[in-house]
Amino acid sequence: MPPRWPRKPDRKDPAYRKLDDRMNFAVHVALFAASNSGLWFFQNFNSATWEWLPWVTAVWSVVLLGHLIYIWAIANYSEIPPTST
Repeated sequence: MPPRWPRKPDRKDPAYRKLDDRMNFAVHVALFAASNSGLWFFQNFNSATWEWLPWVTAVWSVVLLGHLIYIWAIANYSEIPPTST
């Protein structure tokens, strides 16, 4: 069952921004897990080792960690004041 938002979605809503960022992070983790596990799985069938594979996994892990730090420590989910035009 997909998550339901009780009101009209708006990026100005702090709770919606927080939920949206966490769902984007979950997609990022899923892509990381699927891609890396698949690459490591197929590398086991290859007679030669892929020297670049640990680097891809390490760099993507650091990017994933940075994404996590941004969501949990840096992102500001306070109310956005309306702009007057």
